[in-house]
Amino acid sequence: MRIGLYPGTFDPITLGHIDIITRAAALVDRLVIGVAINRDKGPLFDLDERVKMIEAECKSLKKDTGLEIVVHPFENLLIDCARDVGAQLIIRGLRAVSDFEYEYQMVGMNRVLDSSVETVFLMADAQHQAIASKLVKEIARLGGDITRFVTPSVAEALQSRFA
Repeated sequence: MRIGLYPGTFDPITLGHIDIITRAAALVDRLVIGVAINRDKGPLFDLDERVKMIEAECKSLKKDTGLEIVVHPFENLLIDCARDVGAQLIIRGLRAVSDFEYEYQMVGMNRVLDSSVETVFLMADAQHQAIASKLVKEIARLGGDITRFVTPSVAEALQSRFA
């Protein structure tokens, strides 16, 4: 069984994330979405809220594909999380060249820590390349239209958070 791990903070999950999840689903038999507990980032949504959002957004994909999709919070090293869930692949989404520079360093370090785990990069679809959770939150905070960046339920959660 090929298990893939797609890690991130998902604060909140965006259409860009959903695009990567959908395409990653075609590469693996089981997809684990690792929700990073990163206290340094000071997430807008707490861990339980982010997990519930991801589960809700992946419900139809699970139903349509029959793929096992599991949401797994983690606070340890990414490579240790990959080992914990039995992942052979770490799936990373790229939006721009600047993402690649950081990700390239991460891959190198992870390969030293465990060379049996491969990293696969998926480019975000062109219509989603500019989407970043940080920017979506800022637009929502300032009362802007976020409907092109997130699903209706996530938009509602953001709007109620900033109301």
